[in-house]
Amino acid sequence: MHPLKLVETTPGKYSLLLNAGSTAVDELIEELGHEPNGYFWEGVAQLVVRNDAPDLAGRLAYDPEGGMFCAYGTDRAALEHLGARMSALANDPDSMRELVARGEESGFEFDD
Repeated sequence: MHPLKLVETTPGKYSLLLNAGSTAVDELIEELGHEPNGYFWEGVAQLVVRNDAPDLAGRLAYDPEGGMFCAYGTDRAALEHLGARMSALANDPDSMRELVARGEESGFEFDD
């Protein structure tokens, strides 16, 4: 799930974390006109859920900051699923380029 990590913050409550600016696709994100901050990664997560994993909708929440992406909830399996999908994007420039293009074509606004 690298560079994301899943932590149990309190018993039965989990957070999926990504330190913004620590991925293999940061330069690409900037080339595409975005800032690879926590808010951008929230947009990535929203697109993943909307387009590729609609079964995750309503099973987690987001709380990003400038320097960190955070999704949280009590459904560990949902966070693991999202983490695996986001890890693939964070490590594959072609997949990230495709996701951003699909988002922009559909009118999605990244909040970065």
